[in-house]
Order: sequence, then C-alpha cells, then structure tokens
Amino acid sequence: MRTRTTTATTGLVTALAALLVLAGCSAPGDSRPAASSSAASVPAQSGGGSGFEGPRPQDQNLLAWTGDPNDAGHVTAQTSAGVGGRVTLVRIVLREQITWSNVWLGLAGIDPNAQLANCHLGVYDAKGALVGATPDISPQLMTDAIAKPFALGKPFTAAPGTYFIALLLNGTWATNGLTLKSTGAGISVNAGLTPPNLRYSTLLTGQTSLPPTVNLAEQSTSTINTGWASQWYAVS
Repeated sequence: MRTRTTTATTGLVTALAALLVLAGCSAPGDSRPAASSSAASVPAQSGGGSGFEGPRPQDQNLLAWTGDPNDAGHVTAQTSAGVGGRVTLVRIVLREQITWSNVWLGLAGIDPNAQLANCHLGVYDAKGALVGATPDISPQLMTDAIAKPFALGKPFTAAPGTYFIALLLNGTWATNGLTLKSTGAGISVNAGLTPPNLRYSTLLTGQTSLPPTVNLAEQSTSTINTGWASQWYAVS
C-alpha cells in the first residue's frame, strides 16, 4: 500500500508541474524562469514605420510640391486667348509649418517672340486671401526652360493646411512655344472634388494682377478640361 500511495502522489505532482508550465508559471521550489508565451516573444510593431516611402520634397532641397518632378513629363500649352487674364489655381497641402519664400515652376518651353506683361505667381489660403505674390515674372518666362524658383515679394509663415498656388499670364505667345511641365492626368485631375476644393481650376477673367481675395466657390474647370491642367509646382 505504501508503494501505491507514493506512486499516486508522484504522478499528481508531475501533472501539476506540467499544468504550471503550460500556464507560464514555475512549479513550487523550481528556480527556473517561467516559460514565455508566444505573444510575449513577438516584438511590438512600430506605428510610424521606417521603410522607404518614396521621394520627398526634402530629398531635392524643397519644402513641398504638387508631386514628384520625376513624374512631370508632360507639357501643357494653351492659347493666350484661352488663359490670358485668368487666375489659374493649383491646390497644395502643407503637412507642417514652413517659411514660404519661393514658388518653383516647371518651365518646359519658351517663345522668344512672346509679348508678355503682368504675369504673376501667388499663394491664396483656404479662405481665398492672397498671402504672398511675386512681382511681374514676365522676363523669367522668356529664358531658361527649366524648373526654377520665383521669389515672393515677401516670405510668409505658412501653417499646415490647404493653399492654392496662383498663376496669372498676360500677353501673347505661341501656343506650343510657352509650355509648362505637368502630369498627363488631363480632365481626371479633379476626380472626386468640387468647389471650393478643386485641385486644378481657374477663376475670373481680364485680370492684370492677382486680386487680394478670391471666391473659391467660383472655381471653374471649363478651361482646365481643354488641356490646361496639372501644372507642376514646388515650394522653398
């Protein structure tokens, strides 16, 4: 009987120890560390991610852009009658606060015989207020068909949010001479959007300078849909 009792007791202790190991605990008197669960052995996932996320403006010493300039392989050409005196708006979203000093434009081609005057670049905020503008850029549109900066008359602090880069052209030029870099998006550039949040649009006619305020609810796509769309811009 003694032997049978000892055997039963030994079996019970063994079974209990096995249960404790499965539960992640140590048996009484066992100095070994408790077994780790599979969940504890998996490292925590990082929420931010550190992998390659594609080209960024900072990679090219810029602060923001409407898109990677490597994708701006198309050109947009419009007649002077079609866009002259109209304010063309291109939306850009800033993710952090910056000091905005320049608007970069991709000038694809020039017309040496163009007669340009009262041409400007500017920036409107989400309420339609002009927060920055260049002097007349007509001379710079006659030389160097490259991506280049156009200095605002006065740099300004731009908080995160939505802005609209404005282009105003006036004068006469050859339709396929004066051209700007853009994507090949065409009329799909405003997919899913309505005024006052259009990505590409025009406002007003007969302008010789950028007005101090614009009504973004009046954004139009009529000229954009004829091919005057998706100009490439950047910020520095």
